Amino acid sequence: MSNKLKIAIIGCGGIANGKHMPSLSRQADAEMVAFCDIVEERAQEAAKTYGAEGAAVFTDFRELLAAGGFDIVHVCTPNDSHSEITVAALEAGNHVLCEKPMAKTTAQAKEMLDAAKRTGKKLSIAYQNRFRADSDYLKGLCESGELGDIYYGKAIALRRRAVPTWGVFLDEEKQGGGPLIDIGTHALDLTLWLMDNYKPRMVVGSTFHKLGQKKNAANAFGPWDPEQFKVEDSAFGFITMENGATIVLEASWALNVSEFGEAKTMLAGTEGGADMKDGLRLNGERAGRLYETKVDLGSGGVAFYSGAAETEADREARLWLEAVREDKDPVVLPEQAFVVTQILEAVYESARTGRAVYFDGSSDN
Repeated sequence: MSNKLKIAIIGCGGIANGKHMPSLSRQADAEMVAFCDIVEERAQEAAKTYGAEGAAVFTDFRELLAAGGFDIVHVCTPNDSHSEITVAALEAGNHVLCEKPMAKTTAQAKEMLDAAKRTGKKLSIAYQNRFRADSDYLKGLCESGELGDIYYGKAIALRRRAVPTWGVFLDEEKQGGGPLIDIGTHALDLTLWLMDNYKPRMVVGSTFHKLGQKKNAANAFGPWDPEQFKVEDSAFGFITMENGATIVLEASWALNVSEFGEAKTMLAGTEGGADMKDGLRLNGERAGRLYETKVDLGSGGVAFYSGAAETEADREARLWLEAVREDKDPVVLPEQAFVVTQILEAVYESARTGRAVYFDGSSDN
């Protein structure tokens, strides 16, 4: 009798094929036994490529959950369905890894968090950038106090022209927004995690739809259809935390900038600073002189497992399965991901109303 963890995949589109299923297929202690997608051919192809012998195929997640026969569910669907599917999967007795962001709205994310607490099952959100070598190394420095008290951060997710033109990325109803909720969420999660600060006090935000109406625009993925571009093309947030720390959040799919970068952070503390502008760079003051050091992440310190270097996706999968098997907290806690969603929603709300959003219920009047 196999002691492998059995996994069901709900949503067999781009992110499932690009990350979840390949990385899970390389984990010796797991097997994918069920696949679901509203397009049956996608689920069938996924089962054929990644499934264990006799893997089941479904087009309705409710039927998959009712059939059971697995321990873990990976939710890889559009943002508007994250909460419904995750809550149902938890209630059915499964641990859940849900794609980012946690949910389209704070209310939906709260339902997920409550369901995890109610059922006692593990819930994590797929913020894979925490598992990069530079992120992991910098986290260790932050925890050891190398940067001191970190009071300023910048969460960077800027693309010059890389608007995703496939799937539902441009559909506000299904996604909840554009680059802010898509890639800004990664940069914000990374920054909050490194600062270990999850107590926001106030958010001011702006969103722009300035370039989305251009026809035949230059774009890494080919011209977008202005008629389908229903979300912002850039968004910015100014976040103050309860302890006074400040975070600037920048996100764009299309923005006229010459310097850009995705899922990066910049931190400033009382003892030193760090950024990811050109690799991982550290800066500070020593013996009356300023210094800047670039960390060589290719020389030692690489995450190895079973004799082979791991990708960030493989490391994410391994540590998630390890958390389930050993009954310990996952690297990405749902409470942390919930705060990310709170802040993202506050940026959108502030942009819409023209007012600051306060988390203690006060106002800027």
